[in-house]
Amino acid sequence: MIVKTIGSAVQGVEAISIVIEVNVAPKGTQFHIVGLPDSAVKESEQRIESAITNIGYRFPRFRTVVNMAPANIRKAGSAYDLPIALGLLAASEQIDGSALPQFTIMGELSLDGTVQPIRGALPIAIQARKEGYKGLIIPAQNAREAAMVNNLEVYGVSHLSDVINFLQTPASLQPAYVDTRAEFAAAQQQFDIDFNDVKGQYTIKRALEIAAAGGHNALLIGPPGAGKTMLARRLSTILPPLSLQEALETTKIHSVAGKLPVDASLITQRPFRSPHHTISHTALIGGGGIPQPGEISLAHNGILFLDELPEFSRQALEVMRQPLEERKVAIARAKLSVEFPASFTLVASMNPCPCGFFNHPVKPCTCAPGSVQRYLNRVSGPLMDRIDLHIEVTPVPVESLMENTSGESSDSIRERVMMAREIQTARFSGYKGIYCNAQMTSSLLKRVCQLSRDGEDLLKNAMQQLKLSARAYDRILKVSRTAADLEACEHIKTVHLAEAIHCRSLDRQDWWDK
Repeated sequence: MIVKTIGSAVQGVEAISIVIEVNVAPKGTQFHIVGLPDSAVKESEQRIESAITNIGYRFPRFRTVVNMAPANIRKAGSAYDLPIALGLLAASEQIDGSALPQFTIMGELSLDGTVQPIRGALPIAIQARKEGYKGLIIPAQNAREAAMVNNLEVYGVSHLSDVINFLQTPASLQPAYVDTRAEFAAAQQQFDIDFNDVKGQYTIKRALEIAAAGGHNALLIGPPGAGKTMLARRLSTILPPLSLQEALETTKIHSVAGKLPVDASLITQRPFRSPHHTISHTALIGGGGIPQPGEISLAHNGILFLDELPEFSRQALEVMRQPLEERKVAIARAKLSVEFPASFTLVASMNPCPCGFFNHPVKPCTCAPGSVQRYLNRVSGPLMDRIDLHIEVTPVPVESLMENTSGESSDSIRERVMMAREIQTARFSGYKGIYCNAQMTSSLLKRVCQLSRDGEDLLKNAMQQLKLSARAYDRILKVSRTAADLEACEHIKTVHLAEAIHCRSLDRQDWWDK
């Protein structure tokens, strides 16, 4: 007897429905799984046999063939245990399997029949609704995540016997329900940190406000203990809130990577990823035998913070160059090619030299001649070219640390950032793929960033006197445009240009004189 159940395979951040055909023939005793399964799928026979026998059913001892179609797509992981087990029970006529083709079913089985959580529940649910299935049967731990998809009945199960009872008595299970919009609105702006915790550092906070408003990548340079990490971690609190569409995109990526907490439903805050500097380039960019999203994709719609930037391997840093421009990652394998989104803001920090005290106002630098340049050269010019803001972070005076007054809160800064983003949204409404000033092309710069005569003279003098590199020119224009947007100015003023020039520390010749 042949029975069909429906599973799902996740490729990239999308899912593909898999038809699982189970045929139990009266002759023979062999068990075969075909359709390009990996080792985890092949090992399901032992898990399924133990789970079935432990709940009082018998494992069929006849010739059994399990075909997973389409056969040209590799099936990986243990999440196919549940649909295969139900197909075996129905094909051996131990349960009624007439309702099985109406549902997409996924779940890993323990030896006692307990259903374990899976990865990628959200894209699986989206695909099930797209193809018109009545419902989705998945582990209970993934039910809230999948229930965010409207017009699809999602049933969370904890045991194989729960599914069997449901097939016999549909009323034994109730579909999960999540009010997506209400939960999204309730948890959107709940932060444990705030910019009012930061003492002093007014110019640094202003630079980070510009970075948030224009989507600019930023590099914080300063001695140990100056507050670089503290400032970077608070940048996410002033970014515009996620839209519901952005939240769903972000949740899909974290679901595929298995990074969602148990019983989570939706990611409501912009991600902040801070990998250690020993990370490999594969873990950073994504990949593996079965391609998985890396840190830059997990930071999609949020911030990727690289602390101690020069300590990262050269290869790990160089692989970020293309994603920073294209805002996506394409990973190709011999039989598979997937694409992960990677639209993130890069924020990095570093010491100015190996000892950390170059240009320090009090402590002398003890580095040997030429060591500062060698240290800075660990970060390549092409990568540095993609960072708009070079921000010097100086130590906070003791007097400022002892003040009892609080600084400006993240809420008030965020209001200005959102206003500036609205101006940019209107400005770039006719340009596909451009949403903020940092994404402007060179041709668009000429149209949007027109300078007055005084502004042209100021920029020309700055380029000559400060010995700024040619690559700093476009970055200065983009940053000055954002500074003008924060004040709702139609034209770029000289004060905005001066502020942008001040934020190009590493282009000044005095950084390379030692």
